[in-house]
Amino acid sequence: MSESATRPSRDDAADFAPYAVRDPEAFARNMAHMLEHLGKAASAWVEPRERGEAVDGPVSYGDVVSTLSRVAEYWLNDPVRALEAQTGLMAGFFNIWMRSLQTVSTEPAAPPVPGSAPNDKRFADEEWRRNLFFNFLREAYTLVTQWAQGLVDRAEGLDPHTRQKAIFYVRQITNAISPSNFVLTNPELFRETVAENGANLARGMKMFAEDLAKGAGTLKLRQSDASRFRVGDNLATTPGKVVAQNELCQIVQYAPLTETVYRRPILISPPWINKFYILDLTPEKSLIRWLVEQGRTVFVVSWINPDERHADKDWQAYIEEGLVFGLDTVREATGETEVDAVGYCVGGTLLAASLAYLKAKGDHRIRSATLLTTQVDFRHAGDLKVFVDEEQLAEIEKAMSRGYLDGTKMATAFNLLRSGDLIWPYFVNNYLKGREPLPFDLLFWNADATRMAKANHLFYLRNCYLENRLSRGRMRLGDVDIDLSSIDTPIYNLATREDHIAPALSVYEGSGAFGGPVRFVVTGSGHIAGVVNPPARGKYQFWTGPQPREGLSFEAWWTETNETKGSWWPDWEAWLREQSGEERVAAREPGGDKLAPIEDAPGSYVCS
Repeated sequence: MSESATRPSRDDAADFAPYAVRDPEAFARNMAHMLEHLGKAASAWVEPRERGEAVDGPVSYGDVVSTLSRVAEYWLNDPVRALEAQTGLMAGFFNIWMRSLQTVSTEPAAPPVPGSAPNDKRFADEEWRRNLFFNFLREAYTLVTQWAQGLVDRAEGLDPHTRQKAIFYVRQITNAISPSNFVLTNPELFRETVAENGANLARGMKMFAEDLAKGAGTLKLRQSDASRFRVGDNLATTPGKVVAQNELCQIVQYAPLTETVYRRPILISPPWINKFYILDLTPEKSLIRWLVEQGRTVFVVSWINPDERHADKDWQAYIEEGLVFGLDTVREATGETEVDAVGYCVGGTLLAASLAYLKAKGDHRIRSATLLTTQVDFRHAGDLKVFVDEEQLAEIEKAMSRGYLDGTKMATAFNLLRSGDLIWPYFVNNYLKGREPLPFDLLFWNADATRMAKANHLFYLRNCYLENRLSRGRMRLGDVDIDLSSIDTPIYNLATREDHIAPALSVYEGSGAFGGPVRFVVTGSGHIAGVVNPPARGKYQFWTGPQPREGLSFEAWWTETNETKGSWWPDWEAWLREQSGEERVAAREPGGDKLAPIEDAPGSYVCS
């Protein structure tokens, strides 16, 4: 592309034609409709708060102010530092202004602001660089963003948690104030609004009001066309039966797809923060179906979506009434007393704790454990730690006065971790462009949020994120002190390289807590796509290396790895064969001779 094609244009009437309203009457009519829907949105936000039914979160605005005030205090307490910060910002604006003047004149334009992210998708429209006004907005936004981040990075005297929160909050604020998020400062939005005489805003505010009402005063951002998906119809379709249930979970056993199966069954412990069908999304992406096709007898714990009745269900209950109940069900359905267990995310954290808990109880039925993006050591747990300190735990406990935390709060927290990808693009597309999102099975699942039982959630946040008790042998469940070093069960420990929930470093550090052999594997992509990566897709890669050991840092481990293209699933299946052997038996129908199936998979609990 030539320099003239990328340089902001000069005074040219043709450049402004796309930004002029063509039908003022239609535009005024659509603005009236927009305001009407905006009023409905305001009512949907206000009414639950007037009734005391809505609790804001997950971010405490008081904590945002308090945290950023600590940063400001460092810079304002010293006039020299304050002047330095102001001078740096003003110098940046002066440079932008000089480049703008040089563009209008015949002089060559100065180089752009360093780090102006030419590949930033928010500024892909050519007008961000061609038009003087929008080019100035883009460069000014980049300057202010870098300046604000620099203030946090260079502020001295902040404890690590406060600094982490400040970095997180600054990122949320700068993502929110991007000129790409507003009609008048986004050339693409401006043109579309003029071309449609504001009809896009009328449609968008209608969806905005609907989404606020659907979330009972909290914006339930639509990320996918929900009308295109139905659990049990085109999601979670692997054939099977619910063969047992209690008030906390259902146990699903999947029907065989081979004439013979490996003797040792598999029991999956999914996270209760999301629903288990991420592992059975569609036939092409289903880890569960793939396992069944390999000749595995697969059981999965399907957690209920908790309500007031489950307020006092803690981790011990989730182990006894979930995993132990699942082990008992496997034994009744198959007659087998040895199981290969799989835990995903917090379901893996629960599984790790249960290994030590069951060993102390003399229960040795779990003969191997696979942990998928699972943390047991939370020192490097990533940005989710931003939401956990004593003050915020008190706010979370207050929000669970009904005995549970609403699922929308957790979904929002996870979306905030990647707000530049999971919030603002959809805000712009849905509410400003007035477009329905495209159907996307993964994002449909992501929005299908679950509630958190009060006792369980508070125990998890305090014992893992806040006090890191599990890896240090200080967690207690009932009368058992949980000691991960007592576990000699072979473990396959999978991390994903771009994980923002369970960072690979955190997963690696947790490997050292176990007393038995650990196969540590890192796969490409993130928390979901890295795990749900069928071999047939030929995507990503995975890395294997030496067993984690004391004195071998994560960085050093990387230098000894081997990269393999494609999915990690075949590597894992080969590891499973090493643990359970090659012995096969006749295929097992769900329930066997002892358990009468209750209903078809995926069961009713996952649909609640």
